[in-house]
Amino acid sequence: MHRLRLFALTLALLFPTILPWTATAQENTPAATPVPADDNLNAVLWMQHSVEYQASTMTAFALAKRRLIQAMDDAWWTAAPAEQKGNYSKLPPAIIVDVDETMLDNSAYQAWNISSGKPFSNETWKAFVEAKISTAIPGAVAFVRYANARGIKVFYVTNRTEDMEAATRENMQKLKFPMGGNVDTFLLAGEQDGWGSKKGTRRATIAKSYRVLLLIGDNFGDFVDAYKGTEAERQKVFDDSAAHWTKDWIMLPNPSYGSFEARCQAQGAHGLERSAAALRASATLGWKSTRGGRRSWLASARSTEGEAPEMITRTPLRSDLRTKPSIVATAVESITDTAEKSTT
Repeated sequence: MHRLRLFALTLALLFPTILPWTATAQENTPAATPVPADDNLNAVLWMQHSVEYQASTMTAFALAKRRLIQAMDDAWWTAAPAEQKGNYSKLPPAIIVDVDETMLDNSAYQAWNISSGKPFSNETWKAFVEAKISTAIPGAVAFVRYANARGIKVFYVTNRTEDMEAATRENMQKLKFPMGGNVDTFLLAGEQDGWGSKKGTRRATIAKSYRVLLLIGDNFGDFVDAYKGTEAERQKVFDDSAAHWTKDWIMLPNPSYGSFEARCQAQGAHGLERSAAALRASATLGWKSTRGGRRSWLASARSTEGEAPEMITRTPLRSDLRTKPSIVATAVESITDTAEKSTT
């Protein structure tokens, strides 16, 4: 024991800064900031930072351009068969596009939801819209300008509400989207009686005066009104519309939000009271391994009557991103102080 004490004293005399330096380094290390767990994180990262997302949207608009050329050569081509009535072959041409995540990239708002730990609300969404900082989806501006230059009217049918129209117009004009000239090409939810979240009535209004060549959106509801059914009902509507997909209905990718979320939660519920995240996770089709290293696949998540499907759930977030705030801080973008103040 005496020798140990002597050795320790010698070290302290010869190297007096070793222990203090170590303590200082530990004290100066910033404490890790907890990152709110959010299963939308990877979707936002993909939309904001991946070339794959850019390529996906540009591919969709390249296809839309080719279909537009074909549609102009066919006087009886219409993308709105449910709304286009009578002899429409002589009507001037138009296309109908959604706005959010079709023309405008609002992933900064989704990133703010993640970094703040606060969910979507009408108040913060309106504040974000009024900040007018949305950017253009890759390929969107070039495509609609191409259509507009050829005399094809571009109509923006969006579920943004009437009180957001001025900010939406200003944001899109700044990004060089065609504004429609003397025609009101912005049809917002609630702007007229009967213009609810379902867009069929607004498509019908346009179809009275224009031949609709293409529908472009990121959500099932941008194409059909029957988008709120069960998963099986939605699949049937999708299958019944097979002739339109990739022809005159062009869908853009949006992994961040949409009508699919509610359907997935219902699919995973099985009558249990669970969180939205847990319900989404339980709706996934998973892989499982069996004894001896053999593997089997879960063929379907659809249950037989009265039975819950067998499935393996997966962690909705990559665990490494939950505990590394620096990754999130550099990957996501917050909205302006206007939105920040509205929630305090």
